[in-house]
Amino acid sequence: MFLALWEYEVKPGCEERFEKVYGPAGDWAVLFRCDSNYQETRLLRDPLRPAIYLTLDFWKSRQACKEFLAAHGAEYKRLDALGEGLTINERRVGDYEFIAP
Repeated sequence: MFLALWEYEVKPGCEERFEKVYGPAGDWAVLFRCDSNYQETRLLRDPLRPAIYLTLDFWKSRQACKEFLAAHGAEYKRLDALGEGLTINERRVGDYEFIAP
C-alpha cells in the first residue's frame, strides 16, 4: 500500500469549504475514486493549530498513483487551482509505503 501525505495551512474563514473539497467525500476523493487502485482519503486537523490540516491519500501502489496522475493531469490541475484559493500554504510531506509484517 502507498500513502501520499500533504500538509495545508488554510486561510481563515475557508475551513468549511476546504473540508468539503479535501475530505473523504470531497472533490479530490471523487476524482480519485474513478480509479480502482485508489483506496481512501483521510483528513486530519491539528487541534493546537486549527489552520493546519493533513490529507492522507491511500493507493494500492506508488505506480498506480503515478499512472492515475499521468492519466488525469488536467482535472488534477483544475482541482489544485481551486484549492489554492483556500490555502495559504501547501506542502507535500512525502510518499510512504507500508512495510509488511
